[in-house]
Amino acid sequence: MALRDELLKSIWHAFTALDVDKSGKVSKSQLKVLSHNLCTILRIPHDPVALEEHFKDDDEGPVSNQGYMPYLNKFILDKVTDNFDRQELNKMCWTLCFRKNLQQNQLFISNDDAFKIWCIFNFLSEDRYPLIMVTEEIEYFLHKLTEAMGGSWVEERFEDYRLQLNSKEQCLSVWELITLVGSGLFSKGIDKQTLSMGITEVYQELILDVLKQGYMMKKGHKRKNWTERWFVLKPSCISYYVGEDLAEKKGDIMLDGSCTVEPLQDKEGKKCLFLIKSSQKSFEISASERKKKQEWIQAIQTTVTLLRQGRVAPHHDARQKRRELRLKQLAEQEELELRMRELQTANEAKQLELENMRKALEEAAANAAEEERKRLQTHTELQDRYRIDLEREKLVRQQMEEQVAQKSTELEQYLQRVHELEDMYHQLEDALEEERRARQDEETVRKLQARLLEEEAMKRAELEQIHLRQQRAISETEAEKQELEKERLAKESALQAAMKQLDILEQERQGALEQYQTVMKKLEDAANNTKTWKHKVAHQEGLLRLIQPGSKGPQKITNWGPAAFTDAELSLREKKWQETKNQAAHAQ
Repeated sequence: MALRDELLKSIWHAFTALDVDKSGKVSKSQLKVLSHNLCTILRIPHDPVALEEHFKDDDEGPVSNQGYMPYLNKFILDKVTDNFDRQELNKMCWTLCFRKNLQQNQLFISNDDAFKIWCIFNFLSEDRYPLIMVTEEIEYFLHKLTEAMGGSWVEERFEDYRLQLNSKEQCLSVWELITLVGSGLFSKGIDKQTLSMGITEVYQELILDVLKQGYMMKKGHKRKNWTERWFVLKPSCISYYVGEDLAEKKGDIMLDGSCTVEPLQDKEGKKCLFLIKSSQKSFEISASERKKKQEWIQAIQTTVTLLRQGRVAPHHDARQKRRELRLKQLAEQEELELRMRELQTANEAKQLELENMRKALEEAAANAAEEERKRLQTHTELQDRYRIDLEREKLVRQQMEEQVAQKSTELEQYLQRVHELEDMYHQLEDALEEERRARQDEETVRKLQARLLEEEAMKRAELEQIHLRQQRAISETEAEKQELEKERLAKESALQAAMKQLDILEQERQGALEQYQTVMKKLEDAANNTKTWKHKVAHQEGLLRLIQPGSKGPQKITNWGPAAFTDAELSLREKKWQETKNQAAHAQ
């Protein structure tokens, strides 16, 4: 613990005691007295003018702790050196504060023991104000006090007390600690004197830095005699006194890193000897028993080792380690709390998110239920519709099947009609073939008739020539009439022969005409047959148009029969016959 921090704790108690009404402020006159006493005990010059200058703006009013601290640091603590009596400073601060806060008649300890506990509290308390002692330090102090009284530490009892502390603030003030020890809660069955001795032993170890103490024999340097002394081991020296009351100090054995301690053989009737070699002198010491000898040697060697390493006393080092551990645990706890808060915040956010998700899910579930209800309703409607459609489809299918059956029947009838039409078509083709052959026969007859007509025309031409010659012969001379008559007779006989031949031709023409009429009858029959089939085909499908024979013009009837020649031919023949007749008339 730094000197400034150690002084501030004691001064804080004094300043707090001066704050009678607990307003956090102290009158300037009281601060003057406190400052003067501090300067006197700390052996630094007191400057009252500096105090007046520092508080000149306060108009003699009370000064708070925050206002007094700058002056205390600047004019007192900054000037302190380690040449003062710390116990005197503690006594002065204790005197200022204990009457106000401590009720002595209710405790089983003396005022001196309460002062020692107050000093121990300042040593073990935390470096923050107001001063408190945490649970770990309380347990450390009570455990050490129990061992100093020769008792056994009961962990369960302190655990019960720890639970009571946990229900409060997990810490104690100095007056609560003094009350706890003075109430005898952790010293039941132990008398007041033993409790006081235990407090004194812990006080000497923690405050006075007494590492070990006890009676041993010391050999003198001049007389070489052995004298019993009370030895006190501290971090830098071993002091020895006439008695354990420390009233008369006989000397010091200064320790440093070069000091050594070693056991010696028994001699001069002394046992359990060991030698302490310092930089100045060597000291022969005799312990009462071998165990104490070993304890002292071990304690001195540990102290020298600490001096070599530049380390403080073990209880200071242990306190620092406990504080560092607490700070580390506190930092870890704060970090854990921070993480827990972050996790809690994240958890709350997550819970909020989950709540929102739950609400969203509930809403979605409600929507889904509504959608499901609508879907079921729609599904039911669709099922009804599908059922109706299915029934309708079945009806339509049944109708379609009936129509298909009907169409199949009609198809069969149609195929049957097609077969019939195909048969009719074949029959029509046969009829057309017969008609074609009849037309060929007609053409042949026509050609034959034309040839006969041509021959008849030639014969007629010859007969007309003959007739013309006869007329010419008659017109030439009557004389020749006889001769012409004879020739006429000859000609007539020839004409008779020709007429016979013409009759024969007429007969042949009649035969040809009969043949023609037969052919025409066949043609008419074929045409009628074709027309009948045409009507049948048109009646069945109306698809086919039958080929019919071409129409004929009005037939002419001549001496040689019907259709012997056309009107044009007849006109030509009449014209030629008229010209011949006219020529014969002119010739006569």
